[in-house]
Amino acid sequence: MATNVTETLSPEPTDPPSAPPTASRRRLLAMSVWAVAFVAGWLLIGLPTDPLYAFVWLWTATIAWHSSRPWRSHLRFARDWLPIVVLLAIYNLSRGFADNGAIPHAMELVVADVWMFGWATGGQVPTVWLQQHFYDPAGIHWWDVVASWVYFSHFVAALAAAVVLWLRDRGRWAAFMRRWGFLCATGLVTYFLYPAAPPWWAAQYGLIEDVARISTRGWKAFGMHGAGNLLNAGQLASNPVAAMPSLHTAFALFVVVFFLARVRRRWWPLLLSYPLAMTFTLVYAGEHYVIDVLVGWAYVGMTFLVVGLAERWWVARKARRGGPPETTVPVPGQAAAPEAGATDPEPEPKAAGVGAADGTVTATGR
Repeated sequence: MATNVTETLSPEPTDPPSAPPTASRRRLLAMSVWAVAFVAGWLLIGLPTDPLYAFVWLWTATIAWHSSRPWRSHLRFARDWLPIVVLLAIYNLSRGFADNGAIPHAMELVVADVWMFGWATGGQVPTVWLQQHFYDPAGIHWWDVVASWVYFSHFVAALAAAVVLWLRDRGRWAAFMRRWGFLCATGLVTYFLYPAAPPWWAAQYGLIEDVARISTRGWKAFGMHGAGNLLNAGQLASNPVAAMPSLHTAFALFVVVFFLARVRRRWWPLLLSYPLAMTFTLVYAGEHYVIDVLVGWAYVGMTFLVVGLAERWWVARKARRGGPPETTVPVPGQAAAPEAGATDPEPEPKAAGVGAADGTVTATGR
């Protein structure tokens, strides 16, 4: 369900228009050290697909980027993000128990995909058709490499977007996290109510033709055999019957839709190609049926509708109770106007609310 609209904002002091040369060199050095450490961790441990592991890398990246700021600023990131990371970890663990030993739904998903696309695939599910035409067990092609990177992006794209929002506009960050949390919660509830098996599972039990699970094989083309260590371990430990809806494509579409209204229309095709690439990857790799993807997209639409309505209801409720007047929170890239007589570079927190489904933010002064 939607979370409370009231959030605490602690605006970060903005960087000066032109940072001194010493600060620029310090940032360059810090980011270089971070990049070297990230590559080393990637090769030795694996890509950061675990929420806590990804949080560590994202936090250290913000520290390196703003290395000239005091530690009080960096600790604020941990304060705001640790509860979210803990919830994501709980979500990943609880998803593994979603089937409760029940027989998963499988045949109706097969029937749905064949009904929608059988006319173009010779009566086969799209996954089987794609692997028959593109999958080569004896070799790795460029599209396998692209598919592996697109698949990995699911674990960091939404987190990275949220970090950027946290750094630039805490009000929109709160709006983003409310929608993301609602999307995760509704997906998890569906996993419990409707445990569904992916194509690779159905193939193991003879419900469809042979399907290989190939979402991580592309990295082997570069000799990066350890890149997917954490991801492969997570796949083995996760619930194999949590396929409906596909939150991989839901997350991809969610991130794009959240920012779409603030991007020039000429860039829309490029942005929208991301959820489409994720769709191809998941269907081709045997992770999801197309029907899983479509339901995931429907959940994104429901998320923006329900959370947006809940936020407007909350703002109207506060207005009816005679709350203080609202002021608009600056959009990303604009500095907040200082309060009269204020000398502290870090103003007092303000309560933020969102008045529209697209994340338009208003704040209530105190």
